[in-house]
Amino acid sequence: MTSTCTTRRRALPARVLLAVYLIALAWIVFMPARTAGRVIGLVDIVAGWAGAFGVPFDVAYPVLEFSANIALFVPFGILVALSIPRSRRRFGMTAALAFLSSCAIELIQLSIPTRVSTVSDVVANTLGGIIGALIIRVLTRRGAPTTVNPA
Repeated sequence: MTSTCTTRRRALPARVLLAVYLIALAWIVFMPARTAGRVIGLVDIVAGWAGAFGVPFDVAYPVLEFSANIALFVPFGILVALSIPRSRRRFGMTAALAFLSSCAIELIQLSIPTRVSTVSDVVANTLGGIIGALIIRVLTRRGAPTTVNPA
């Protein structure tokens, strides 16, 4: 019983941060495109700067947007993985939740006239969630004691 209480206590801060993150994520992904462009116009700016290095805007923008979607979901993967009690299913559950959440976002964006829904966003968001979960997997394995099985 004590280990269950300890596990819940450790997951609580991650769950609180996850709730805050999800509110911020909803604000970002569901605002009208015009507002989003003013608030989150960094991709446009950096894609414009890429021209100084000979990279055309039409090439830089999709790569940077895809990368931004990955970065947007890395915290999702980290916080979900930390919110789920340790088990072998943590990674798979986090990946599945990243995929399902991204699909839900894209489906809802279909009903927002100024937003564009794409499969590449689902792929990038899911990849970001997986990267976040992998970060937690690596960090928790490093901290875990290792045992050697005698042969």
